[in-house]
Amino acid sequence: MYYCGIDVAKRKHAIALLDEHGQPMHRPFTIENTRAGFDQLLQALAELKGPVLIGLEATGHYWWALYEDLTQHDHPVVVLNALQIHAFRKSGVRKVKSDRTDAGWIAEFLRFSQPEPAQPTTAVFLQLKDVSRFRYHLSDQIGDCKRKLLSVLDRVFPEYETLFSSVFLNSSRQLLAKAASAQELAAFDLTELADLLQTASRGRFGRTKAEALHTAAKQSVGVRFLADAAQLEVRCLLAQIDLLEEQRDQVDVALALLMEQVPQHLTSIPGVGPTTGAALLAEIGDVRRFDAPEKLVAYAGIDATVYQTGQFEARQMHMSKRGSPYLRHALWQAASMAIQYDDELRVYYDRKRQEGKPHGTALGAVCRKLLTRVYIVLKENRPYEIRTQR
Repeated sequence: MYYCGIDVAKRKHAIALLDEHGQPMHRPFTIENTRAGFDQLLQALAELKGPVLIGLEATGHYWWALYEDLTQHDHPVVVLNALQIHAFRKSGVRKVKSDRTDAGWIAEFLRFSQPEPAQPTTAVFLQLKDVSRFRYHLSDQIGDCKRKLLSVLDRVFPEYETLFSSVFLNSSRQLLAKAASAQELAAFDLTELADLLQTASRGRFGRTKAEALHTAAKQSVGVRFLADAAQLEVRCLLAQIDLLEEQRDQVDVALALLMEQVPQHLTSIPGVGPTTGAALLAEIGDVRRFDAPEKLVAYAGIDATVYQTGQFEARQMHMSKRGSPYLRHALWQAASMAIQYDDELRVYYDRKRQEGKPHGTALGAVCRKLLTRVYIVLKENRPYEIRTQR
């Protein structure tokens, strides 16, 4: 049995080859991140007279092409978390850090731990992760545009935000596209304003809302000389929001199609919708990598930090936040919904609040319980069953 450790980088990859006794087959070498470099590695692997287990760190996206090439040539590949190798490297005495020594540590880790190779569904998980994270950034851009638009309105018509339950209702958007400042709205024909609101809101708003807007606009303390600039900014921001939301809808369709390729029942868990489920599945990947729920909790970075030395033990503990921030974000969203729709988790959240815990701490505890449910559903590949109180 041979072990191949690969330290991945953007331009070059360092390679170390060990036999089953930990002896190097030859000096570590590097390959270019090119077709010629991949062929060089395949040739070196072909010269070994026996099976080879290959391991590489999940460094950004730089390992994807090499992973695809190796698996297409039927080589078993283990995808490793950088934290695993970092912890394993500490077992050495010498403090040496280089790409080639890192490759050697990866090969040694394979030899000692004998991890399972990546599953055939890994490629689907990688697509799911890429698209899910892209959606996260689209949502972040939408939120940024909305915050900027509210900032503009706060300068030219600060009272506007109180006139609608949300500034971003369809009726409000259509109105802002016509008039963005208090000065413009005050000059708007009242009948025309009422007709616009009635059409845009499908009858929900009409003359009464138009009169309230007119009155507020005339009495507004908004800055008048910014009206022209506000009109330009608001229209541009509304156009950006519309485009980004349309793109987000397209991404949601793509996520749904990818989710169909992986057997899962995440959306059977209260609080986990299609989008959140896709994010959870994308960041967790193959749940068989974790042999206990606690390891998944640690991977998500929602485990508590512990500091104790001698007679001292810290009383205040915080989330380690060492894992995927995208996984924590998805969990936080799911937990926020779960306490509204799941009686058991709502009672648990309320109990934590009654103990004096702040909202964030209580919701973090819900996240941990929710992640345990996610682990069981994925591990047993079955729908979640709501337990009835007896």
